[in-house]
Amino acid sequence: MVATVEFVDPSAEVLAEAAAVFALLSSPPRLHIVWVLAQGECDVTGLAERVGGALPAVSQHLAKLKLAGLVRSRREGRRVVYLIDDEDIVATVHVLVGRLAERGGLPAERRRGLGA
Repeated sequence: MVATVEFVDPSAEVLAEAAAVFALLSSPPRLHIVWVLAQGECDVTGLAERVGGALPAVSQHLAKLKLAGLVRSRREGRRVVYLIDDEDIVATVHVLVGRLAERGGLPAERRRGLGA
């Protein structure tokens, strides 16, 4: 016998919030920043080196991620260190990116279907 799981539709507010988080993470640099921070805290200079972005651009991405509550910062003397503030989002990113990496990414025809 196969057990069936009944899903309850989430509220419109929850769906809107999820869509906003997915939209925020739809930027490859922001997704990369979350991926890097999932491995440990880092300052903006280290993040810029890892993601290959200019310091001002990485700072802007961090500000958006911070505003959304996905990352937070703390001071270490003159240095500002960033870290993940929502482990559930990191778990989601790990599953999705990890699966796509295992498959070698999405074929071009499937990316087009996703709006790429």
